Amino acid sequence: MRKSLSAIHNARIRGCRPFGEISLIIGLTGGIASGKSTVAQALKTRGAFVIDADKLGHQAYAKGSDAFHKVVAQFGEDIVSDDGEIDRRALGAKVFADGGGLKQLTDIVWPAIHDMAAKQIQQSLTAAPETVVVLEAAVLIEAGWQQLVDEIWVTTVEPAVAIERASARDGVDAASIQARIDAQISNAERTAAATVIIDNSADASQLMQQLETHWQNLQERCS
Repeated sequence: MRKSLSAIHNARIRGCRPFGEISLIIGLTGGIASGKSTVAQALKTRGAFVIDADKLGHQAYAKGSDAFHKVVAQFGEDIVSDDGEIDRRALGAKVFADGGGLKQLTDIVWPAIHDMAAKQIQQSLTAAPETVVVLEAAVLIEAGWQQLVDEIWVTTVEPAVAIERASARDGVDAASIQARIDAQISNAERTAAATVIIDNSADASQLMQQLETHWQNLQERCS
């Protein structure tokens, strides 16, 4: 079982909770093309258990789930494909055709993802009590999932660099990437909530150097 919120709060003030006593849960977030997934993979290779909220999002309204029925009730039976699953393109067309559609969808899906993430966190702690758990979630702060984690790590990159990288990676024009950036919270809003900030404006080697430093600091804090 996890400690009480008051005990967790007191431990946060000291800097961390000892691994031998209870594992640490990191919330990893960042904007488009900020290197969040690269950092998550690197933490995984260092022994962390990574939970990908994007993957949970794909499962959140699978056929027969509570969220599935809520999404269909909200957006209509015509978003259900022949295999009985929600057609994501049909859903997306409805969501973005309506100014309030995205909020209606996230109001259904975000709580479902939250519950799935909480379950996976608990399962990982039960299986390996000294594990570092990483919840990788682009919308960690927007969705209000901070209480699931003990500290927040944020990957950042300047918007101009993010546009260049995302355009090259996804084959999407710069204006479309800018629109996606504008729809997210800013780097300043993310870093205001951060315990650790990882700047990915340079090359991959510098990103990994920063990560290794933060990882070693984490080990020292929690030894």
